[in-house]
Amino acid sequence: MKLGEKMRYLREVEGNLRGLGRAMTQQELIRAIRTETGSAFSQSYLSQIESGARPHLTNTTRQVLAKFFKVHPGYLVDDPEGYHVELQSDARGLEDKLDLWLVSGAERFRRDAELRQALLAVARHSNTRRCLLLLNAVIETPGLVDRLFEVLGAPEKQSNGSTVAPARSARTTLPLQSGAGARRSRGSSREVEK
Repeated sequence: MKLGEKMRYLREVEGNLRGLGRAMTQQELIRAIRTETGSAFSQSYLSQIESGARPHLTNTTRQVLAKFFKVHPGYLVDDPEGYHVELQSDARGLEDKLDLWLVSGAERFRRDAELRQALLAVARHSNTRRCLLLLNAVIETPGLVDRLFEVLGAPEKQSNGSTVAPARSARTTLPLQSGAGARRSRGSSREVEK
């Protein structure tokens, strides 16, 4: 992972840790660093780091950022080609890669707030791989996507902001009941058995 990617990832994590539900902006980060560490540098400097135009940090900047983000200063460099942490399991490495991929995707879809939030929600889950496998199973089950939208009453917003009501599919044959409706249904079958 390159230093710029790490900085964007850290801004995303920090924003979520601070309850923003999104990445901190570069300006918010600069203000927070100034307030919490007493150190200051410009938003353009941070932008150059994130874009890769400035691939290396000064030692002072590295120390300030490491203190602010509570990471080891050695983290704030480009990883060598093929680098991986030996103490991590392969599964955790995969989870980290999936999380980073989803966070990067969320940045690309910043204008579609719902899609961005969905990608971040999956990235924050403790088992990202399992979430994606579940999504695949839902998609592969004929009619289930439409039925879930119908049952959950979740209208789909298009990227242009318009709202589309959940499609009703003739293929939908899966009765999904929960809560009181499911309890009534089970109760009535017991009465018939008596």
